[in-house]
Amino acid sequence: MNLPASLTGVVPPVCTPLTPDREVDVRSLLRLVDHLVAGGVHGLFVLGSTSEAAFLTDRQRALVVETVAGHLGGQLPLVAGAIDMTTPRVLDHVTAVTEAGADAVVVTAPFYARTHPAEIARHYRLVAAASPVPVLAYDIPPAVHTKLPADLVLELAVEGVLAGLKDSSGDLAGFRQVITGLHAHGVSGFSVLTGSEVVVDAALALGADGAVPGLANVDPHGYVRLDRLCRAGDWARARAEQERLCALFGLVGVGAPTRMGGSSSALGAFKAALHLRGVIDCPATAEPQVPLSPDEVEEVGKFLAAAGLL
Repeated sequence: MNLPASLTGVVPPVCTPLTPDREVDVRSLLRLVDHLVAGGVHGLFVLGSTSEAAFLTDRQRALVVETVAGHLGGQLPLVAGAIDMTTPRVLDHVTAVTEAGADAVVVTAPFYARTHPAEIARHYRLVAAASPVPVLAYDIPPAVHTKLPADLVLELAVEGVLAGLKDSSGDLAGFRQVITGLHAHGVSGFSVLTGSEVVVDAALALGADGAVPGLANVDPHGYVRLDRLCRAGDWARARAEQERLCALFGLVGVGAPTRMGGSSSALGAFKAALHLRGVIDCPATAEPQVPLSPDEVEEVGKFLAAAGLL
């Protein structure tokens, strides 16, 4: 499937199930894809933060894309992260994921070295010029230590360099500025997607095209239902569904901050929830992330039960 003119709806960033020895668990990955498709999602995003892409080897990254693309068989758009520190390394990933079957690539600003907005713009222009598929920008400051300026995103959108934005910055004002600017410049076919789990209703009300919530791995039906209610203008029921999902999102905080980082807690909770729901065989996260304790996994189960998922 080629990427549609505008990527819309719920596009979960797919978790990467691992075996106990930290290899990609292909059978569990296939079940997870089936779980998401059955939930009614509108596309899939592999090799993002929720996929633990930064922890996977190049071989494992390619296996994930090949597995998901082959299993989908063109049913849904498949976008893949081509995330690395510099332009040449990103270009290598673009080649790998597109050859493996990705319909579009998601690219962050360069990182490790400090970058100027002019260098970020040059990075995206070089990647887009070489990519055989559309390029979406990924705004995730906690990971790359750079916030994509709204005016830069708009400049690249107007030029046709970028086909969309996945915004995980938490900056709702900047998000709104992008949407408003696109309308002002008459740009069409540019997908604006929120990466937030907890303000999807607000983002859609502002004019977003869709959402890329990690929690949709756990409850795809809930996010698809939320998307449908928002598009129908049923804002009261949409708010109730969003608030249910906000409560469920509390599971990302089960890990004790005295012994693990937020990523270990959140990704461990997503995988524990998928394991408890029978979707994946093993809840292991990639090294060196710290695993949840049995008591913390039990807490995840309580969140699932409260949300009606167990």
